This record gives sequence, C-alpha cells and structure tokens, in this order.
Amino acid sequence: MQVFKFGGASVSNYEKIKNVGHIVQHFPAQKMMIVISAMGKTTNALEKVTDAFFAGKKEEALQLFRAVKLQHLDEAKFLLVTHFNPLMEQYNHFFTEVEWLLHDKPVRSYDYYYDQIVCIGELLSTALVSAYLNEIGVNNQWIDVRDIFRTDDNFRDAGIDFPFTQQQVHEQIQPLFNKTNIVITQGFIGCTDENESTTLGREGSDYSAALFANMLNAQHLTIWKDVKGVMNADPKEFADAQYIGELNYDEVIEMAYYGAQVIHPKTIKPLQNKNIPLIVKCFSDPSLPGTTIHNHPVKNLPPIIVVKQNQVLLQLHTKDFSFIGEQPMSDLYEMMAKLKIKPNLIQTHAVSLQLCLDDRADKIEQLALAASVAFDVQVEKGLTLLSIRHYTNELLQKMTEGKTIELQQQSPDTVQVLMM
Repeated sequence: MQVFKFGGASVSNYEKIKNVGHIVQHFPAQKMMIVISAMGKTTNALEKVTDAFFAGKKEEALQLFRAVKLQHLDEAKFLLVTHFNPLMEQYNHFFTEVEWLLHDKPVRSYDYYYDQIVCIGELLSTALVSAYLNEIGVNNQWIDVRDIFRTDDNFRDAGIDFPFTQQQVHEQIQPLFNKTNIVITQGFIGCTDENESTTLGREGSDYSAALFANMLNAQHLTIWKDVKGVMNADPKEFADAQYIGELNYDEVIEMAYYGAQVIHPKTIKPLQNKNIPLIVKCFSDPSLPGTTIHNHPVKNLPPIIVVKQNQVLLQLHTKDFSFIGEQPMSDLYEMMAKLKIKPNLIQTHAVSLQLCLDDRADKIEQLALAASVAFDVQVEKGLTLLSIRHYTNELLQKMTEGKTIELQQQSPDTVQVLMM
C-alpha cells in the first residue's frame, strides 16, 4: 500500500493533471491511496468569495464563485470526453452546496463560513482528476473524505476524532481496495458529527495523507512537489541552496518549527508513530530520487537556513518591576492561545521579556492591548528573523553583516537572530 499526495501546484491545469496520470501509470499493480489538494490558486479565490459573502456583498461573492466554476469547467473540457457529463452532474452538486449558502446571510462566525466554502476546492480538483484517470483507463474510486474524517467544530483548525476516523477507514476505505487499486480523496478537509465541513489548518493536505498512511499501514507516503527534494534554504532566495537527499523525522520537525517551508510537524507524527518513511519527490521529473525522511540518524547535514520577513518585536516590561514569574508567563501564553498566535522567538529577563511574532496587524494590536494591563508594551515592526541550524560562525557573520541585531539566541545546534 502506497499513499501519494499531490499539492495544488501539481494539479493547477490540465497539463499538470495529465502528468499526474503519467506518474500513476508507472505503478500499475500498486494499491494506492491518492490525496489531492485544490487546484493552483483555487483556495485563495475561494477565500475572496468568503470575504465578500461575510461582508454582505452577495452579488460580488456569487460573481467570484462563478469564476472558480468556469476555471474548473474549462480544464474539464480539455481533459474529458466520455466522462465529461458524469463529472458535470457531480460538479453541479458541489456548486449548489456553495451557492445555496451564498444566497443566505451570515449569522455565524467567519471561520465557519470559510470552511463551508473553501472545502469545495478540494472536492472539485479530486473529482476532475478521478474522472481524467478513468478517462485514460486508470480505474479508480472517488470518495468524499468528509464521510471518513470526523473532526471537532474548531473551524479552520479542526482536530481529528482518531477512533471514529480509524473505524471509517477500516469499514469504508479498506474494502474499496478489493475492487480497485486506486482510491482518490481530498486533503485538508473533514466534517463534524453535525455534517458541517471543516478544514484542518496549515498544511492540512499533507496531514490528511499522513493520517491515511498511518491508518492504512502504508509502506511509504510520497508527497509530490515542484522541487527536486528538500533544500537547505529557499532556492528562490539563495541561488546556492543545496539539495538534501536524506533527513530524519526530528530534523524535519526542527526545520518546520523554525519556519522552513518543508513538512509540518503534525504531518510527521502519524508517520513517526508507525515508522513509515516519507518521500518528497519531484513532480516534474519523477526519475529524480527526491528526499527520504525516516527515523534513523543522519549526519553531516549542511547549514539549514530559514529567513522570515515581516516580523514584529514586542518588548514587555512589568509595570511594578516585579519578576517575570510563572503567573505572568502563564497569562501571556493564555492571551496568545486565545488569539491563535505563537511566538517565533521568546527571551525572558528579570523584569522584562521580548516576543518575536509574525506581523499580523489585528492580532498584534489585540495582544499588545491585552498585555498592557500588566506590562509596559513597546512594538517594533519591519524586522527579519534569521534561523540557522548546523551553523558555522563564518556563515552567521556573513548573513548578519551590516545588520542591526535586536535579539539573538544561540545553542550548539541552532542560532536565531532578529535583525533590521
């Protein structure tokens, strides 16, 4: 059993979808669960639909959604002949699901409506890929993952009900492999016990694939990306970025923690629990070996560089010069939990502390206001956070040369520098 996950860039147009077909055809006898994201920028487009709807701009929301519909219909016309009409029947059900909501008025939270609307992107893309594979003779079974993944109602960051979901996988998914080698479903989405759609938060599609790999006891999880594997730095920013052929789970979690756009830690956990290797493969050139991530030690890694722009430094000082003890820290973390934000760097002193956070203006303002009850608060924006694992002093000096350093933390493995 293999689990494949194709991201939005891998299915962004009909040519890319044809390439998915070519890749799948290289595994003719393999039992395969395929998890697919929304096409290209569809999620962004559906977020704009949600914004317009929640702002009470019904006609604008409907017009924006019509553009999403037309995009998918156009791609379907390039790909399908015999399976076009059956797909249209399926699409009409999805379109109605959203349009029925858009004709109403918002009476619940933004996050609730976000999930009801945005989830359609994954349903549309997977239905199209499934129809295309059937069109070229690659028989498969499409399923709605909302019938499988039971979640709580924490919209936009829903938690999985593991026992119920495992039972659904056992009762509904596993029997399908007696009839077909390939099952296609969506990443990123689930459903509450009240039949309300949910999304699983950041990198939810990778997480969905990892859960299926765990629950189906897969040999591997393969994530197909538009890069040749995991790199030690963002190749868009660093021309000399190095390819890394092998990593272990802990290293990937550390990279993601510091902000590297690799694999989210929550994706690793279901794999690590059953020692299932993760392979990051190149979508455009499947012959490349990719990066294998496993549970064994890996030595002699190159420096791993993560740069996060648009950072904010919050400097907090106790008003009565009392020590920063357990209670103030507990209160501060509670404030951040309520706002769903986390510090990228935190440094404490006797009567003051400093927090580095992503610059999300509304969240920062609310946190500063809440913290001002107990602290004098100063806010500094426009900063950059540099993190280097397996650093050398020469590299650190080179990357901070000419910069004003606001904050620095250093351990034998990792250095972080907040700078201007």
